[in-house]
Amino acid sequence: MAAEDEMEFMPIIPLNEGVEEGNGNEEVPDELPILPLRNTVLFPGVVIPITAGREKSIKAVNDAYKEHKLIGVVAQKDSNVEEPKADDLAKVGSVARIIKTIRMPDGGLTVIMQGKTRFEMGAIVSEDPYFRAKVKVLPDDEYQNDESFEAMVASIKDLADEIIRLSPNVPSEANIILKNIENPSFLIHFISSNFNSSITEKQKLLEIDDPRQRAELLLNLLQTELQYAELKNKVTTKTRAELDKQQKDYFLQQQLKAIREELGGENLEEVKELQKRAEAKKWPKTAKDSFEKGIEKLERMHPSTPDYSLIYNHLDLMLDLPWDDVTKDEYDLKKAKQILDHDHYGMDKIKERLLEYLAVLKLKGDMKSPILCFVGPPGIGKTSLGKSIANAIGRKYVRVSLGGLHDESEIRGHRKTYIGAMPGRIIQSIRKAGSSNPVIILDEIDKVGSDFRGDPSSALLEVLDPEQNNSFYDNYLEVEYDLSKVLFITTANSLQEIQPALRDRLEIISLNGYATEEKIQIAKRHLIPKQKAAHGLEKQSFKIGDKVIEKIIQDYTRESGVRELNRMLASVMRKLAKEFIDKGRLKTSLSVADVEKYLGNPRYSNETYKMAHMPGVAVGLAYTYVGGDILFIEATASDNGKGELRLTGNLGNVMKESATTALSYLQSNAKKYKIDPSVFTNKNIHIHVPEGATPKDGPSAGITMMTALASAFTGRKVKPYLAMTGEITLRGQVLPVGGIKEKVLAAKRAGMREILMSVQNEKDVKEIDSEFIKGLEFHYVKTMNQVLDQALVD
Repeated sequence: MAAEDEMEFMPIIPLNEGVEEGNGNEEVPDELPILPLRNTVLFPGVVIPITAGREKSIKAVNDAYKEHKLIGVVAQKDSNVEEPKADDLAKVGSVARIIKTIRMPDGGLTVIMQGKTRFEMGAIVSEDPYFRAKVKVLPDDEYQNDESFEAMVASIKDLADEIIRLSPNVPSEANIILKNIENPSFLIHFISSNFNSSITEKQKLLEIDDPRQRAELLLNLLQTELQYAELKNKVTTKTRAELDKQQKDYFLQQQLKAIREELGGENLEEVKELQKRAEAKKWPKTAKDSFEKGIEKLERMHPSTPDYSLIYNHLDLMLDLPWDDVTKDEYDLKKAKQILDHDHYGMDKIKERLLEYLAVLKLKGDMKSPILCFVGPPGIGKTSLGKSIANAIGRKYVRVSLGGLHDESEIRGHRKTYIGAMPGRIIQSIRKAGSSNPVIILDEIDKVGSDFRGDPSSALLEVLDPEQNNSFYDNYLEVEYDLSKVLFITTANSLQEIQPALRDRLEIISLNGYATEEKIQIAKRHLIPKQKAAHGLEKQSFKIGDKVIEKIIQDYTRESGVRELNRMLASVMRKLAKEFIDKGRLKTSLSVADVEKYLGNPRYSNETYKMAHMPGVAVGLAYTYVGGDILFIEATASDNGKGELRLTGNLGNVMKESATTALSYLQSNAKKYKIDPSVFTNKNIHIHVPEGATPKDGPSAGITMMTALASAFTGRKVKPYLAMTGEITLRGQVLPVGGIKEKVLAAKRAGMREILMSVQNEKDVKEIDSEFIKGLEFHYVKTMNQVLDQALVD
């Protein structure tokens, strides 16, 4: 027999309520149809309507009504069971008399029945088409209607009266009904049937044989119910008293939410989609809590409100960020080295540093990522090297250009309250990468500006500090984000332009310019195949030999990197493409003569450096933003002067001070170097550095200026094909300078044969590949005496 459908019912008091249950004329048969109820318990004497909706229920009622109008009513143990078995039914129930049946329009049957007496269900006779079982009537125990029992019944009536008064959902007429019930047994049954309690507790009341015990249990249950009703009433009263505008708005919003749900709210789908994405998200508790608060706000908002899109975009960002999602690193050192060697020629120092990092990561499993800074002239592959590093270790790659950045909010993000607010570039890069451990290239960190909107360099202090960036705070995100797994690589052309506090956080790796031999290899391996493909010539077989590439490098470029060389090769390819279209074929190999045919007359020449061989002229070595270069220092003394020193050639303050220091040193040591002391008072001295349009500064031309002055004062020429670099002091010492590799390679390009420098720079020369400096002779000096002994010829 299926359980009855859930329904609302209202107990009815019979006209003969004073009649004790079980003492009517009708006798209860030994066997009855059984009707299970899953939402209530029927007590003797109480009349209730029941709606039977299933065919089995209807058949049981109809058969009982035709036979003797008696049916056994029992409660289900579990109301969720749709098709109960015998074990799912309570053993004690009420014999009910069917008073009336009403056929409903929907095919269901409403049955008005009155409980007559309690019974115990025995053996099940049949289960089809409905339950039919043996029944045993359970009469109540005899009890004495003494004063204590009467007091207990009065207490029950008072408690029920109080509960009705405190319960807004119970009609006040119920009090009148209670006052008119005089039979104690029926009063207990009526209240048991109506008070707000569980089916289990009501069933327990029905199963008690002793009316006094039944009354005691009901009294306890009513006292609990009264306490709950009083507390509920107190909370309701307090809430109503403290309700202010904000709370009213909240309740209205909740009602609006319910209305939207009924109407199929406009933003429900969006909110559900966000919640669905959040279920599979791996993120810290703080991020999860922030997201849930945002969802609560979003649910209360109408999509047309201005803050709706702001909160939605913020939640969308939180879901897009990878948080705890990371890519797996490749720990194969051999494979990583192959990738780095394939993508970039040379740069052994950087490759070695990266392989060390991978080795430690493989052994330890986890470590704070270093903050690397590649410093070197433009065009040598600093930025592209970062991409190769990401490929080598199997990480995502993102590039952030910092050139010209002047707003701190670009790093930390804007406050959400601003119109057009967005997260900072760091968080945007993490979102773009889709993992929490990408390789992020912060390009041109030395070109970050600062103005009234803030200093981005200061904001980068937190990002690029391994001890702090595990809790990076973005103003837009408003939740701390862990950047410690990110491998940050910064690039710069000059360390001097980087803020000292920021520079202190970086692991500086200097990249030097390429030697001619290195450029030839880079052109053959990378640039020429790339340009052939870019100009549609990859299927044409023609050869560009080392001599041709060397001529392009020597005569058409002056750079540390290979960008200008790449442009020259592109120009050659365009000429070849035009020639192929015109003639239908190409030469098998390009000659040196073809280079001038395609590129025109050479732009640069080394002959200039070889022609100047006269007293007062010395060749110096300079380090510029494009790499190393050669510069002349010319000095002359004119008669009828007053010992004045004139400097020309667009020189900076440091270079001017070097010239003054050189002159003071020679003046104080004039006898030692056989210089007439009257020169310093009777002649004007003029020092000039050609290429006056180019600004020049730095201390490394000190020994070159002093050599040029000594040559002009003594008339002794400077040794041909000799270049020099070094800083001087008034005591005549030669100090070391930087940019040695670039300067040495520039001297080699210019055809120099000997180079003078401080003995402390010897270690820098040893780092240069011996193949690149073949044919150069180095002289390491400590004092100016040694410089002049080596530089001046008799």
